[in-house]
Amino acid sequence: RVGTGRPSCTTSMRDVYRKFDLGQDVIDFTGHALALYRTDDYLDQPCLETINRIKLYSESLARYGKSPYLYPLYGLGELPQGFARLSAIYGGTYMLNKPVDDIIMENGKVVGVKSEGEVARCKQLICDPSYIPDRVRKAGQVIRIICILSHPIKNTNDANSCQIIIPQNQVNRKSDIYVCMISYAHNVAAQGKYIAIASTTVETTDPEKEVEPALELLEPIDQKFVAISDLYEPIDDGCESQVFCSCSYDATTHFETTCNDIKDIYKRMAGMAFDFENMKRKQNDVFGEAEQ
Repeated sequence: RVGTGRPSCTTSMRDVYRKFDLGQDVIDFTGHALALYRTDDYLDQPCLETINRIKLYSESLARYGKSPYLYPLYGLGELPQGFARLSAIYGGTYMLNKPVDDIIMENGKVVGVKSEGEVARCKQLICDPSYIPDRVRKAGQVIRIICILSHPIKNTNDANSCQIIIPQNQVNRKSDIYVCMISYAHNVAAQGKYIAIASTTVETTDPEKEVEPALELLEPIDQKFVAISDLYEPIDDGCESQVFCSCSYDATTHFETTCNDIKDIYKRMAGMAFDFENMKRKQNDVFGEAEQ
């Protein structure tokens, strides 16, 4: 807007940083640790998206106190367990410990999944890349190192949990390095034990060396477990075959990209974006209450 001193819709984030005379360290921190961007491409995009991301971080921080993040007690396995219960209420069926022998297609469309001689019929199928290797492509690799500690991470005020994001520029990389630390406080470790997971996108032939800046923060480490995983992404949107494939989990520890992937799959399946406003207990469903 002319003359108001406010950024217009076309003002880039780079110009906003320049306007406030912010240094490179603050820019790296704001873009990668608050707005959760994984590259610096956002700097030359309109600023509104970044400002909204920072606002989301701020509002999340104000909601529960010390952190903008929530983590389920007893670990992430509680999320699918919660979904299983909700699914059952709405008529969903879980088939546990069942191998997938084949995905049945007719005229280019999915019609069912074969398991142990039986076919569970369906009109749409959601799966991860491991089920349809012929319909995905490799998009890179991720290294994850699970570290067991007997102490909180230093310089974190003895926090029982935290997330650390090391921006790419700070370590001369193209990818950020992530650390997620949880502990006995979340019922995922023995009393007095802490579990830290360091991860990043593989860029060289020596992935373990790439994660060293994170491991240095965690010393001393009782024991560590190293895993290098291939990253896969679907080669099409699934609308023709009605087979909707997710992307592999990337190096991020905050699940923002996973949430975006889920929203994208829903949009492709339903033909429209999910309406979160409509989910704010407006209907008198099994959890909600009728509006007064």
